[in-house]
Amino acid sequence: MDLQYQLKAGSYYLYDMRDTPSAITGERRFKLKTDTVAIAFDLHTGEVQQHGNPHRIHSWATMTRRRLRAAGNLAQANDIVVISGPLPVEELNKCLWIRGYVQRLFKRLATLPHGKLQRQGSAGFRRAA
Repeated sequence: MDLQYQLKAGSYYLYDMRDTPSAITGERRFKLKTDTVAIAFDLHTGEVQQHGNPHRIHSWATMTRRRLRAAGNLAQANDIVVISGPLPVEELNKCLWIRGYVQRLFKRLATLPHGKLQRQGSAGFRRAA
């Protein structure tokens, strides 16, 4: 639960919750800011391999697949899946915190709401008005 995404002003911010907040602003320094998020994972094991900016994650997946295929590991290369888009922050964070959760997210991907229409309220997430 050390890494956590938050949606602010239409962008995804990744924070390391182990970092101490600034004494002046009370805010933690963000590790990443991006408009959409991508997650690369192993379809067989459900292990999250990479997450972050979609361009970087898709590039990583392409190169990793090439290396695995060149080494003769076709099945392992074919198991690398990348999902990206405006994902709901709550679901995105569960992928980081719960082992194998990304497999459940992948199966429900078509039914998920647009991630940027979600807003954190006092009791969780709700639709923005």
